[in-house]
Amino acid sequence: MAPAVRQLLAILDAAYNRRSWHGTNLRGSIRGLSARDAGWRPSAARHSIQELVVHAAYWKYAARRRLTGAPRGSFPLEGSNWFAREGPAGERAWRADVALLDAMHRELRRAVAALSPRDFRRTPRGSTVTSFALVSGVAAHDLYHAGQIQLLKRLRRR
Repeated sequence: MAPAVRQLLAILDAAYNRRSWHGTNLRGSIRGLSARDAGWRPSAARHSIQELVVHAAYWKYAARRRLTGAPRGSFPLEGSNWFAREGPAGERAWRADVALLDAMHRELRRAVAALSPRDFRRTPRGSTVTSFALVSGVAAHDLYHAGQIQLLKRLRRR
């Protein structure tokens, strides 16, 4: 594997589930959460942690789909971007959503590992940015939502 590909995978993993200097990553932000806490929302117009998790899973899928040229419509859930999760979820549903996030991360990693450094400069079909920007954007997206989740957890404890 080319060093540039290894480096991009390291960035992706640091934002998702590897220890890093910046603090809590996305997977760390949901570690140990109950379904009840994951389903809580500060107001009716705001997203729950569980909805943020499924949203992040969807965008990992969307990035992978763009990198590989896979057809639309293969995400395991019906819909796109935001997926309503009404009321407190049961533990089984919460664990299924976390497993979906993990699976989408693994699939994205596989797609990134198959890229060459030359592919990083290419703009995939259906995208407005290069493959490098797409993958590094997923890492930024993970950290953005990790911060939101950390804030929601603190608000919940009040």
